[in-house]
Amino acid sequence: MFRRILVPTDGSPFSWRAVERAIRFAKEQDARVVGLWVGPTWQPNLYAYDGKVPAGFVSPKQFAARVASAAARHFAAMKTAAREARVPCKCSYVRGNFPFQEIVNAARRNRCDLIVMASHGRRGISRLLLGSEAWKVLAHSPVPVMICK
Repeated sequence: MFRRILVPTDGSPFSWRAVERAIRFAKEQDARVVGLWVGPTWQPNLYAYDGKVPAGFVSPKQFAARVASAAARHFAAMKTAAREARVPCKCSYVRGNFPFQEIVNAARRNRCDLIVMASHGRRGISRLLLGSEAWKVLAHSPVPVMICK
């Protein structure tokens, strides 16, 4: 029934459980897994405009290299688990300020027919303040979403 399963990850233990479940499900469905990590965007250092470059300043090029390195670390375990399960796996990363939008866009771009993702299970005031990317994806996704806790 499902052919391409999008699995967004943030590297947390919660998302690792979703990755494991997605790979098992993909094996049962004879589907492929599409891994996604949404990294932060580069923000200019506003203190750099006084003529001096402060210690710790990171250029856009350096920042892009760091994001690519972080993405590779996030995908290493996913690719290994998929290879061991003999499930085709393609991984990519994007940078964006709104992860839920990037996840929905990736589902469309990769023609995925299911999104499997983790929920951190925040409740109360922390959920109100921090929001829930999983719930935002649920609200905006054009395809079914499986939430793993």
